[in-house]
Formats: sequence, C-alpha cells, structure tokens
Amino acid sequence: MSKTYERIDGRLRSFIEEQHIFFTATAPLGGDGTVNLSPKGVTGSFAVLDDRTVAYLDFAGSNAETIAHLRENGRITLMWCAFTGPPNIVRVHGRGEPVFRDDPRWDGLIAHFRDIDPAPHGLRAVIVVTAELIRDTCGYAVPFMTYDEDRPLHRSRFERETDASLDTYFHKKPHIAASIDGLPGLPLPLPPLPATHRD
Repeated sequence: MSKTYERIDGRLRSFIEEQHIFFTATAPLGGDGTVNLSPKGVTGSFAVLDDRTVAYLDFAGSNAETIAHLRENGRITLMWCAFTGPPNIVRVHGRGEPVFRDDPRWDGLIAHFRDIDPAPHGLRAVIVVTAELIRDTCGYAVPFMTYDEDRPLHRSRFERETDASLDTYFHKKPHIAASIDGLPGLPLPLPPLPATHRD
C-alpha cells in the first residue's frame, strides 16, 4: 500500500540518505519532447536541506537534459529503491531549480555537502528540489542487489580538467548548451568555481 507524507523526516529521511543510488525524471512541456531519466550515485552528492527540500550536485557530463527541463518548467521526480532490506520505493515529486556557480546562494548550498570534494568531478550546478508530493510504494518487484563501491571513473576523468578545459569540453558536446529538443541547457561559458571550492 502506498502512503503519502507531509515531510521528509524520521525513518523516511533515513531511508533516503542510506541509499547509494537514486533516479531523477524530467520532461519538457511539449508533448513530443524527450523524457529524461538519470541515475545519480556519487557518495556524498545528495543532501536533505530541510523537511521539504533536498538537493544534489550536478557534475560534468555529456548532456544537460535535467538542467534544460528545469529551466523551462521546473517539474522533477526523484526516486529511491530499496535494493537491500525491506522492500520500499520512495518518490519525491516537486519543483527543481539549477543553482549555478555564480549564484549568491552557492556557498550556503555547498556547505550541506561535507562528505565530498565536488571540485574534481567538474561541478556545474546544485539542483535544489522543493517537494510537492512525497510518497512511498511497496517495491515488492525490486530485486535484491548489493553495493560494492563507487566507480572511480568519473572523478579520474574530470579531476584533471580546469574551468577553461571544461568549457572547451562542454562546447564540443551538442547537448550541453541546449537539450536534445533545443531547450536552453547549461549556461556557457561556465562560471568560475569559487576559490574556496577548488583543489
């Protein structure tokens, strides 16, 4: 049986924070647009800000679909599954916003991510999500799977990049500055990472 929650706290918050992976889903307003679904799993890159707000770090990659969709309409769903222990699926439906490096809120948001050095991952934005509907479902069909460790590949790929080389990389990719459907994506040139958050 599904259950709706008023806030992200207690056992619900603990469950979310204990998961090693979650998924984000966004879509453009146009009915023929491309729906995007992304896995997120770098340890330390997710934080509960308060009982209605969560955030995660958006790292360098070959597209910016989530950012583009959020800039257009703000709709987003986050989902966590229990791959160990009692079955459970939690979804947070809400409104998201990409906060970029030159935003005055940047330092305050980054302070919530104390268990990770985001700079080596080519940090582009912090995605802040305000919950509108919080619910869980049984998860009976989700298989048991074990977590071994984070892959080191993302960090090893991007830790050698500077802001200048990241900007060059982003300009070479067709779906960074604009989404697959042509919506505005990551603003370029990439604002410099504040000095306090560099290697």
